[in-house]
Amino acid sequence: MADRPSLSAIIPTWNGLRYLPACLSALRAQLTSDDEIVLVDNCSRDGAGAWARRYAPDVRVLELQDNHGFAGGTAAGIAAARGALLLLINDDALAEPGCVAALWEALRDAPAAGAAAGVLTFSRQPDTVASAGIRFQRDGVASDHLQGLLVTALPPHPEPVFGASGGLALLRRDLIADVGSFEPAFFNYLEDADLAWRARLRGWGCVLAPRARARHVYSASGVEGSPFKQRLLARNRLRVIVRCLPGPLLRACWPAILRYDLLALAYGLLRGQLAILRGRFEALREFPALAAQRRAIQAGRTASLSDLEPWIAPPVPPLAVLRARRRLKDVLARE
Repeated sequence: MADRPSLSAIIPTWNGLRYLPACLSALRAQLTSDDEIVLVDNCSRDGAGAWARRYAPDVRVLELQDNHGFAGGTAAGIAAARGALLLLINDDALAEPGCVAALWEALRDAPAAGAAAGVLTFSRQPDTVASAGIRFQRDGVASDHLQGLLVTALPPHPEPVFGASGGLALLRRDLIADVGSFEPAFFNYLEDADLAWRARLRGWGCVLAPRARARHVYSASGVEGSPFKQRLLARNRLRVIVRCLPGPLLRACWPAILRYDLLALAYGLLRGQLAILRGRFEALREFPALAAQRRAIQAGRTASLSDLEPWIAPPVPPLAVLRARRRLKDVLARE
């Protein structure tokens, strides 16, 4: 990696002390003396920041006074980072040997790409993909690309993908300087889809690095399927749609978006999962502010509609979505 620019590895953490020693050890083995690790402690209650200061003196610790979530914590880490490249990795992810090198090689060989997406696998099932970047659909759903497939189904070489998951990605600093960082107001969930859209609007590509892998403790924070996660996903979904989709594409996607949200609202009512409704109502109350953000984002668009439209995939039928969720539940039961 003699030709690689300096790199800042940014790890946001919230009560993730039990994962940090392994995460840091795996990462250190892949960095050079010009690189740095920035640990952003989101006001953890388990002493993660204090532990790192005492037992990991090579790590720069940024201790926040409040929990700013993944979005705010990562944005703070990016602002403090010194490297020309920005490696984003979850505190509960264990980078496999060669992960960083594979990310860099994919990004280096794709000069029009602002980001390289790594592959997250399940911690106890490393033969199964948890995420290989982001897929964006006509109904406004942003999901984990190739989730649930075996790693043998991954492409043999780097290839374009809509966007990179914030759990494992390598970003060019020039990308952040051009489109801005993660939006802290998202707190958790879909902040990476929002960034991927803003990058696409400015003509930046993204490449999947299939050999860059990390084992991930899926939803280690214990909020998988919780009302908290349901509310933020519902709210942030509408934020991404309103902020990022250009007018002609929004009009073309609107019937599928509306159908999805009506089905989601009905599902939430029938199952008593009212957080699905609350999140959407939160986004609707924000509409004046979101409209102003939309005008600013769309005013900077340089990509043509013909460049953007191919990245909007067909929606997955509702029954297939439910089956995929059941399969994911079965996978998590074995974690």
